[in-house]
Amino acid sequence: MYYVLQVASGMEDKVEEQIRVMVEKDLYGLCFHPIRHMKKKIRGEWKELREKLLPGYVFITSDDVRELYLKLKYVPAFTKMLGKDSEEFIPLPKHEVEWLKKITGSADNNMEIGLSQVSVSEDDVITILSGPLKGMEGYIKKIDLHRRVAKVEVDFMNRKTVIHLGIEMVGKRER
Repeated sequence: MYYVLQVASGMEDKVEEQIRVMVEKDLYGLCFHPIRHMKKKIRGEWKELREKLLPGYVFITSDDVRELYLKLKYVPAFTKMLGKDSEEFIPLPKHEVEWLKKITGSADNNMEIGLSQVSVSEDDVITILSGPLKGMEGYIKKIDLHRRVAKVEVDFMNRKTVIHLGIEMVGKRER
């Protein structure tokens, strides 16, 4: 089961490291924060950058969430585990886990979201050729070709959240 930890933004790597050191490995499987690849224009040149997809959140998998939570309370940078309902911890819903696996292509568990390749036709029709946005056209709220960003609305912890994913232009019309 996947669970979500809320941590101070910018502390995701530190929390993951503290968990690796302080929590027995048999209490959890994966511990990660998803990374997205983005294109940004810096001094007139497009550079590919890696950024946190959801700053302030770390995902962790476990079959024994009660015992895991007791150990996490001793991790200094840990803030809280989301989805606690009275005495039960509610895992990330299955459709959200499937979505996360789909956009990261998590066959190798690196949890990185690559760039989606898009083309723009003569009549301004945008086509997603490949990448994590392929097949997610219904979730895309806006594509900003100038900034090379797609704004995508997804469910995260049972709330609608807009995330930004990177795009790469591979077929653009000439003016």
